[in-house]
Amino acid sequence: MTTPVAATTPSAVLDRVSLVLDAFDGPGRLTLAQIVRRTGLPRSSAHRMLERLVQLRWLRREGHDYELGMRLVELGSLAVHQDRLHRAAMPFLHELHRVTGHVVHLAILDAADVVYLEKIGGRIAEAIPTRVGGRYPAHCTGVGKAILGYSDETRLAAIDAAVLSRKTRYSISTSTQLRSDLAKVRAQGIAYEREEALPGFGCVAAPIGNFGEVVAAVSICGPVPQMQLDHRLAAPVRMTALGIWNNIEGGAIRVQPTLQQNRPILGKSSVLRGHADGPTVTQNLQSA
Repeated sequence: MTTPVAATTPSAVLDRVSLVLDAFDGPGRLTLAQIVRRTGLPRSSAHRMLERLVQLRWLRREGHDYELGMRLVELGSLAVHQDRLHRAAMPFLHELHRVTGHVVHLAILDAADVVYLEKIGGRIAEAIPTRVGGRYPAHCTGVGKAILGYSDETRLAAIDAAVLSRKTRYSISTSTQLRSDLAKVRAQGIAYEREEALPGFGCVAAPIGNFGEVVAAVSICGPVPQMQLDHRLAAPVRMTALGIWNNIEGGAIRVQPTLQQNRPILGKSSVLRGHADGPTVTQNLQSA
């Protein structure tokens, strides 16, 4: 005879806690009524759980509103900074931002979405609605297309089965369009995104890892008039991805990368050739 599992077993409690925390996937605070609607939990159960999570600092309450608490922020930050990929990438991401002046993203693929592990940028970063831990449909982003272009059919199947939502009028909306774009990524080793995620902004992205082994992608984003969506920006992004991959393979950060320029590389052909007083981008990053 099989004994029914009681609703108070640890697994059931964890399932409910997960439901409550997942309700906060987005900006802003939530009221008890909103949390009840999003989770489907009974009001009394949801209220008891919320108050206990407040006591544990997993949530914070302001009046009748709840938001994520500092304990979750602490744990999330610890998880990110302990991550091998993140640690291997950080010096290269900062250098890429210094050289190009554009917003830099590091992202991984989760089903049909990309999840951002890092975002580095100046004031222009505030105009781009991405955040560390945030999600975005992979087919709308440069980082997403870079990863998918270097992925096997198993990963692509999840995207083919998904409804390709549109963020702008330029977003890819069909599987055929996406496959065509991904073929270009495989041929060029680089992904371009022109106002597909956000009007007025474009991205250049490169996969981190070999075909079938890709683990993440790195990108630079900025206003379309300031972005050279060609080899001039593709070169430093591609070399950054290579440097990160070499660091992951080596198991430790072994170099402080130098991409040479101290100012934004707005159309400078020296990005590829280098100057007499310094090495090229390729030379610097291939030493990683």
